Amino acid sequence: MIDLVIRSRRTVTPEGERPAAVAVRGERIAALYDYAAPLDAAADVDLRDLALLPGLVDTHVHVNEPGRTHWEGFAAATRAAAAGGVTTLLDMPLNSLPPTVNVAAFEAKLRAARGQCHVDVGFWGGAVPGNVKDLGPLRERGVYGFKCFMSPSGVPEFPPLGPAGMRRAMEEVAAIGGVMVVHAEDPALLSEPGGPTYREFLDSRPGASERSAVAQVARLAAETGARAHVLHVSSAECLDVLAAAQADGVAVTAETCPHYLTLSAEQVPEGVTAYKCCPPIRSGANRDRLWEGLARGVLSCVVSDHSPSPAELKVPDFAAAWGGIASLQLGLAAIWTEASRRGYGLADVARWMSANPASMAGIPRKGGIEAGNDADLVAFDPADDNLVDAALLHHTHPVTPYHGHRLRGAVLTTWLRGRPVDGEPHGRLLLGEQ
Repeated sequence: MIDLVIRSRRTVTPEGERPAAVAVRGERIAALYDYAAPLDAAADVDLRDLALLPGLVDTHVHVNEPGRTHWEGFAAATRAAAAGGVTTLLDMPLNSLPPTVNVAAFEAKLRAARGQCHVDVGFWGGAVPGNVKDLGPLRERGVYGFKCFMSPSGVPEFPPLGPAGMRRAMEEVAAIGGVMVVHAEDPALLSEPGGPTYREFLDSRPGASERSAVAQVARLAAETGARAHVLHVSSAECLDVLAAAQADGVAVTAETCPHYLTLSAEQVPEGVTAYKCCPPIRSGANRDRLWEGLARGVLSCVVSDHSPSPAELKVPDFAAAWGGIASLQLGLAAIWTEASRRGYGLADVARWMSANPASMAGIPRKGGIEAGNDADLVAFDPADDNLVDAALLHHTHPVTPYHGHRLRGAVLTTWLRGRPVDGEPHGRLLLGEQ
């Protein structure tokens, strides 16, 4: 018995783009057939020349619930995710209150999320000073790994790890499994902005700070045997350090984000603090080098780092505003706009935004259109042309640097485990290996 067939002449599989009919039984992909194969199914959807993508896996999302739900909560964030073709996300352990740094806080997070999610949601734990003893129990309870900062996080309840604390935490991660995901900026090379402008903010967080921190992460991964993943790489100065470590067999991977690949410092309008994030958006030449790093596989994942806040925290200037970009709903279109212009295809986008993040985090049955995987699927019109109106987004607060930008590509339907996401939350809470 087949419950659903979705046909597309542009089905994006792990082997590339091809005509296919995707047969769904229950919540899983049962098989792939020829596009025109006669199949007896309860429902048969023919997308014709529209693309069929695997649901995106976004492993870097700040939902902020409980405690700062007025910034962003599970209901709004997961609606935005589904509208943007994301069917699985991993929630960061901050900026919720309490942060997810022990099992009691994780249980509070699970209670807050239950029944609200429109997509499947998993969780990172946090590694902060003094909680090494909590990492094992958190891993056993189901977090996929641990997030830490090397520089101040922006919230006092989630302090950074110093060198000794970082080593001890990575030794523990090596012993218990999972991955350490690291906000890598060297605090010794950061400074307070000298004034309110974007240039002064950018100068306060130089690429050298990222490069120094990434070198420290790679060295600790080599020495402890822990898997490490560098978050939101914005500086191309990191690429040779990462490439050398990877060539030496060190278990270190890295991601970047749509805003670093599609925006540039030169185009940031003065005073428009929706562009502020940490680390910052850098030059157009730097952006080109990040694309080269992605093409070479030095950077393997493209994820949102969706970090929203109320509009009143994005004032008055680049020195004082909250640093975070809301783009969960827009990442696919933003990346497709730039990737297609640079000659990349939908199969590349699916690898960067679905298969590789799922593999990095160790989320089974996600990340690709193949038999046995969850039927997480996205009907996508790659030729659609949209002018972004922030007021129409599902994020809690309509603040985004993409407002007024013209993007290519539109998500038409998102299926989560074979069922259309249609307003009734049916996402599951995912727990890692226990």
